[in-house]
Amino acid sequence: MTNTHFLRGMATSNFFAEDLVAARDWYADLFGVEAYYQVPSREAPAYVEFRIGDDADEFGIIDARYAPGGRQKGPGGAILLWHVDDIEGTLARLKEKGAREFDPVTPRGDSGFVTASVVDPFGNVLGVMYNPHFVELHG
Repeated sequence: MTNTHFLRGMATSNFFAEDLVAARDWYADLFGVEAYYQVPSREAPAYVEFRIGDDADEFGIIDARYAPGGRQKGPGGAILLWHVDDIEGTLARLKEKGAREFDPVTPRGDSGFVTASVVDPFGNVLGVMYNPHFVELHG
């Protein structure tokens, strides 16, 4: 099958943080892996990146000094939803780690899609979803 759509897939999800080292360490603990890429250095990064999930998707965190000029303070904008197998357990784990609920666990229709989101301790919205289509593709 040939892909002819110009949006070929998510390349990188980028979050911003005022305290990049704290954000890096929080996500490293959450993901259970260290950031594989940190520039200019691990001690004083401006950008860090993790590879996570079945497709080794890139999850980046940028020092808030480099955020676009029109960026608003507080949660907002598009919400990228990451597939999880256990949405209730994932939401509970995120809240235990200090994230606050943004959108509660919400079934979307009757076909098995369920979403939720939190605001991480750095002001970013992290969305999670149980997605039957993802399970079909990835098992």
